[in-house]
Amino acid sequence: MRLNGAAILIECLIEQGVGTVFGFPGGAVLPIYDELYKRQDRISHVLTAHEQHAGHAADGYARASGRTGVCIATSGPGATNLVTAIATAYMDSTPVVFITGNVPQSLMGTDSFQEADISGITMPITKHNYMVTKVERLADTLREAFYIAASGRPGPVVVDIPKDVQIAETEYIPASGDALIPKISMKHPMMQLRPEGSALERYKIKAQPRLEKAAQLIAEAHRPLIYCGGGVSLSGAQAELLALAERVDAPVVSTLMGLGAVPAEHNRMLGMLGMHGTHAANIAMQRCDLLIAVGVRFSDRALGKAETFAPDAKVLHIDIDRAEINKNVSTTLHITGDARVVLELLLARVSQKKHEQWMQQARSMAEEYLDDGLFEPRKILKSMAYCAPDITVATDVGQHQMWTAQHFPFSRVRQLISSGGLGTMGFGLGAAMGAAQSDPEGKPVALVTGDGSFRMNLTELSTIVYYNIPVIVVIFNNGTLGMVRQWQTLFFGHRYSQTTLDRGPDFMKLADAYGLKGTRVDSIGDFEAAFAAAYKEGKPCIIECMLDIDEMVAPMVAPGSPIDSFCLN
Repeated sequence: MRLNGAAILIECLIEQGVGTVFGFPGGAVLPIYDELYKRQDRISHVLTAHEQHAGHAADGYARASGRTGVCIATSGPGATNLVTAIATAYMDSTPVVFITGNVPQSLMGTDSFQEADISGITMPITKHNYMVTKVERLADTLREAFYIAASGRPGPVVVDIPKDVQIAETEYIPASGDALIPKISMKHPMMQLRPEGSALERYKIKAQPRLEKAAQLIAEAHRPLIYCGGGVSLSGAQAELLALAERVDAPVVSTLMGLGAVPAEHNRMLGMLGMHGTHAANIAMQRCDLLIAVGVRFSDRALGKAETFAPDAKVLHIDIDRAEINKNVSTTLHITGDARVVLELLLARVSQKKHEQWMQQARSMAEEYLDDGLFEPRKILKSMAYCAPDITVATDVGQHQMWTAQHFPFSRVRQLISSGGLGTMGFGLGAAMGAAQSDPEGKPVALVTGDGSFRMNLTELSTIVYYNIPVIVVIFNNGTLGMVRQWQTLFFGHRYSQTTLDRGPDFMKLADAYGLKGTRVDSIGDFEAAFAAAYKEGKPCIIECMLDIDEMVAPMVAPGSPIDSFCLN
């Protein structure tokens, strides 16, 4: 059939199984939005209040569902408003296809109205990007974009489509089955799908020497520790990881992005590692003699002082992206490949071990909290988990993010939706919307945010109200940019420069202005009642928790210090 480029784009999205896209229209994408209108019975569109939040919504959709998210924006400022969302997805390896319109090719290079070289701007923060110059290439380009975004180590892909390509016509041939996988040569492991059949057999032969060496390292270890990251979730390797922990008889620690791969309540799970990691996780890391790192990139927030990180340990690093190997930590042995495949092959070579004394030591390092009767974040998060243990939790970035990572007992992968690598304030509400939209059952999603972060995205309250997206917004209101104030307290002599938020809005009046139910609480009993009612009702709402301005995240390791050298307990 003969279609214009805009129609081909929408048909390709439907072909790829896309049911919902997020975006904001403008002049350079009007043909696309016209075709969306014609096909609204086959694909839905969520109109956000700002392009950045549309990008975060597509990101949250992908993180919660495991499917590729899609976002659409117009040229110029519409496209550049996506830059933070693209970088956020890139740093956390989230598969999102960002579709931008651009001015007609005849106007490019003339500084025409709303012209921007979005391909050039986003090249450092995308897995791949395209500018489509011929309508005949559009369908195959989109199929490649989806393949690249989701394969290997996932990531964002930008497809920039000039307006003249959107209105030009060509023959469109629908694809299905194997035809949806483009015929492209991508030899790098981070671009490949999980090997199967003959490809798996070739991988087994190639990896065999390293797998045998890995099994030998495990056999010789007395204090093994497994360190899991977001790559475990992305590969679906959580069962294999836990099986390895049981086989090796080792405790497990996690990155922020790896939380949920091993349930928080499991007796092997010591919690998150790093600057705000648990005592048990950080101390175990410094005492282990073999570190089995799976799907991690050894970020600075996890390492502390790199020279003193895991000083007595041999390091076995398993990751799909060869670029992460020996980048921040020198390894004893590495295996490049999909985490689930590697762990399956490794399990076949590892016999049952017993490290009873080491496991007892690791578990004994866990902190014990006394109930002081105060209204504070740990109790709020435990109360949330009591009311809705399986709820998906999105966060913004700051103190509330770390409290959530420390104290909400995540029990499954994709339960925590949070900006890890880029640390994007303003990520949360858009991401929570996307996560909620990805759930066919329409279950509520909780957004834990701070009063500072929430000011950056509260315009999306109009979106959750209009579409009745069940996001329970839990605001930790301490009247300050809490994490920055914490650093000013500890490292800058209590000089609180531009961090006190002694100004509006009144969040309860704001809730009323948007037609939302708002509840302000200052006790655990009131919070639990409000949250339980909100979860049962399944409608968007705001619960504002009034906290002390000097509430701090503890424990804490000072930047550049060994991770077992706590400056705050």
